[in-house]
Amino acid sequence: MRRKTGFRKGAGFFARTAALTAVLLWGLFPPFSAEAAGRLQDPGEKLVVVIDPGHGGENLGTTENGHEEKSMTLTTALAMYQELSLYDGVEVYLTRSGDEDLTLEQRAAFAESVDADFLFSIHYNASVSHDLFGSEVWVSAFAPYNGYGFQFGNEILQDLRKKGLFLRGVKTRLGEKGTDYYGIIRCSVSRDIPAVIIEHCHVDEPGDAAFCDSEEKLREFGRMDATAVARYFGLKSSFLGVDYSDYPLAQAQDGLTVPVAVCDTTAPTECLIQLEDVDYSTGEMSVSVSASDPDSPLLYYAYSLDGGTTFEPREAWPGADALSGDTGGASFTLELTIPSGERPVLVVRAYNQYDRYAESNVWESSSVFWYREDEETEDVLAPAIGSESREEGEKGETQDASLAPGENPEPEGDGSAGNGGRLPAILAFCLAVLFALFVLLLLLGWMGRIRSMGRRQRRKEPGEKTNQRR
Repeated sequence: MRRKTGFRKGAGFFARTAALTAVLLWGLFPPFSAEAAGRLQDPGEKLVVVIDPGHGGENLGTTENGHEEKSMTLTTALAMYQELSLYDGVEVYLTRSGDEDLTLEQRAAFAESVDADFLFSIHYNASVSHDLFGSEVWVSAFAPYNGYGFQFGNEILQDLRKKGLFLRGVKTRLGEKGTDYYGIIRCSVSRDIPAVIIEHCHVDEPGDAAFCDSEEKLREFGRMDATAVARYFGLKSSFLGVDYSDYPLAQAQDGLTVPVAVCDTTAPTECLIQLEDVDYSTGEMSVSVSASDPDSPLLYYAYSLDGGTTFEPREAWPGADALSGDTGGASFTLELTIPSGERPVLVVRAYNQYDRYAESNVWESSSVFWYREDEETEDVLAPAIGSESREEGEKGETQDASLAPGENPEPEGDGSAGNGGRLPAILAFCLAVLFALFVLLLLLGWMGRIRSMGRRQRRKEPGEKTNQRR
């Protein structure tokens, strides 16, 4: 096939100059060795890379949180183009350099027209729930493209983790017809071109949004992508003074014979919670959470205090590592502070790499949590309860931490375990008030009778006439 030697219009003067310089410098240095460091892909004597800024034209992409994905991807792709063009022996193309609306077929066809060795599709993410966070790379489900995608995805995700982003992993997905789900990957693979989708972060989640809220941060993503491509292909740059010819990829680092991305369509096999400790006088509660998934790593958890009606935003599963390949069981201790006045009904969800979840058993508190949330605020019952009773009440009691998963603890004795001994004091206060009211009513009654008798027994004054009947 005839190779296209020009560059797409509108890529920028600097980008064109850098690319031409790289091509000239390539002639002065020998080609890199594609077989070094356990690389699965051999691009041949000359490397051609296509960068695809996602969306464009009327296809805006995500617009959550005031962003416009089509503009973000173009900014990142242009920076990636400029940086990658500084490496020796590589031709770099853009599927679009302006606000153009291209179909997925057109993008893949362009990559085919320039004899591309790889297509990198640039994207930013968002979720319906707005609580997903992290970076991920989507690859083909089929060999050898799956292995190619895995090795590259491992490189870029390691950089994104160093940047501070949470990793959602190298992933693949099948459509209803058993082919690759994502069109840009499917259309490229059908033309024998490896392709990946880089989802840098979630623009609608506060933590992730801080990584993409300026033009410079978007360009930084592009330069990072270019460096990962250079490491993947073992490139070197006399301009930058770097050489990745012997850089070890995932296969050499981890001892994997065939590194691949796994497609998981099932939820975790189980999720269990068990009470470890609870203090009703402070609201502090410790719960053991365990879950397992034989197919993909556990990444998130979320909990509900109302029996599963509503859930708090997802949090990272402690120790989660989407690149480790560890799919065994995992557990951690969940520390909670229950608001005063609530009687929690706890449920936990464990999410795997593909956002499928398993829901735990239910733990229901036997008592309402009553305590002072603000030390400077007087308790409502404080004036009526002696200092001795207050001290005893604030000690609280602890439920049995040896309960089986799902077993609800029963109140002990007179049921004061959750009230810290305040119930007798409250009853005494109420009886004292009733007794005082009773005494007051008696006094009022006696005083009324005395006044009435005084009026009847009053003596007649001298000269007073009697009212006699004539």
